[in-house]
Parts: sequence; structure tokens; C-alpha cells
Amino acid sequence: MPPAAALVLALLGISLAAPLVRLSAAHPLVIALWRLGFSLVVVAVALAVSGSWREWRRLARRDVAIAVVAGVMLALHFWSWNASVGLTTIAASATLVNLMPVFVAALSARWLGERPTRRQVAGIGVAMLGALVVAAPDLLGAGGTGGARALLGDLLAVGGAGTAAVYKVAGRRLRAEVGLWPYVGLVYGACFVTLLLLVAALDLRVWPQPRRELAIFAGLALGPMLLGHTGMNYALRYLPAYVVNLTVLGEPVGATLIAMLLPGIAETPGPATLVGGAVLLGGVLVANRK
Repeated sequence: MPPAAALVLALLGISLAAPLVRLSAAHPLVIALWRLGFSLVVVAVALAVSGSWREWRRLARRDVAIAVVAGVMLALHFWSWNASVGLTTIAASATLVNLMPVFVAALSARWLGERPTRRQVAGIGVAMLGALVVAAPDLLGAGGTGGARALLGDLLAVGGAGTAAVYKVAGRRLRAEVGLWPYVGLVYGACFVTLLLLVAALDLRVWPQPRRELAIFAGLALGPMLLGHTGMNYALRYLPAYVVNLTVLGEPVGATLIAMLLPGIAETPGPATLVGGAVLLGGVLVANRK
């Protein structure tokens, strides 16, 4: 598949994530666990059919360790971001989690020795300003229950951006050496085990689940996970990381439109989210230009 086509499908997939999470009544960790469980079934079939699981034999311990760290960070990303969708608006959550490319730029400078240019520094500053505008109503209303709840959701979305950035940086390094299915098999597997441990530690109910919830979980696996995350992991082998990261800029638009049109949500973003979101995404775009 052409990388550009994979990114188009990935954008469609990730745009479905926030609306589907909002429609679920399950705990954020349970949502993530089922999402990974369904996804791993497909990944296991792909590994078995292609025989690409044999690539694991030539991986060094360091590579496996990086994949495990990426999986743990992905699990923490799902936990924090799923929780944020239930606390703040879909538009705010989907916008703030798009600070991820900013964190990617910072981590690349720290871990890969890639010093940011002046344009990247300026873009990061603009993106952070946009994030502040998005969160401003919640900051000003923090004295009330609704304001404090929404502010926590905003902060969790930012945390989700940071953990996703670690996952992406690790992925860019490994995808240059490992095929798509062996890579996602390792990372998604580590993510699933991490989520399983967290669910057990909190004594959350995983089974039984209503049919409606199972349908939502399956939708999250097929759309955001397999089309979205896996599609971007596929593109990482052929395209620079900054190009793949720019795909997520369309997520707030897609997620907001879906949330507005779905009768079960019918959520319209406020002026601060629209203005701040535009500033944030503009800053990310500047920071990721080459």
C-alpha cells in the first residue's frame, strides 16, 4: 500500500477514537485493554500467515527493551487519554493530545542529538500558547466542580501527548530495522500486558461486558488501533517521522465533526477551543516543517 494512502486511512481511524471512547461506559483502562486484545488477535493472524514473527530471532536485547518501553508508554497514553475524554470536551482532548509532535521534537533533541531549529522553537512556543488558550476556560473555572473536572481532563490529555511521544520516538528507531507486524506484535503485546497488570492492581471488572460495549471495543480496535496506529507505524518505515506526525493534525477536526453529528454526543466546541486549537495546530505545523 502507498504510504500516503495508509496515512489517509490512519487519519480516519484516529478520528473515531474520542467519540467511541465517549460512548463507552467502561473504565478507561478496561476500554484500552479490550481495544488491545481485539487488535492482537488480528496481529497474531498476520504474524502467523506472513511468517514474519521469525524476525524476532535477530533482535538484540536492546531492541526488545526499546519495544517494551514503547508498549508501556502506549498503555499509559491510552489510560490518560481515555480518562481525559470523559472529563473534558472531545474537541479539547483531541486538540491537546496533539501536542505530541512538540514533545517528539524535544525528545529527539535530547535522545537523538537533533537540536531544534529556531523555527521549531518558535513553533513549539506557539503550540504551547494555543494549549493554554484551550485550557483557559477550565483554568478560570477551576474553583467549581465542572471547571476542576475539565481542567483535570485537559492535563490528562497533555500527559497522553507526552507518553505518546516516547512511543513514537521509539517506533521510528525500531521500524527502520523491523517489519510492521513483528514490531506492532512486540509493542502491542507489551502494552497489553501493562494494561492487564494495571487492571488487576485496581481490581477492575473486565468480563462480562454488554454487547454494546463489546461493539465499541471492537470498533476501537479496527478503527483507531489497526487503521490508525498501525497505519502510521507502516508509514514510519517509508516517510520521515515529522510527516507521519503531521497526520494527527487532522484528528481534532475529524473527531469534533463526528462528535457534533453523533446524536449520542452532539457536542459543539466553544470559542476558546476553536481559537486555541487553531493556534496549537498552527504551531505544531511550523515546528514540523522541514
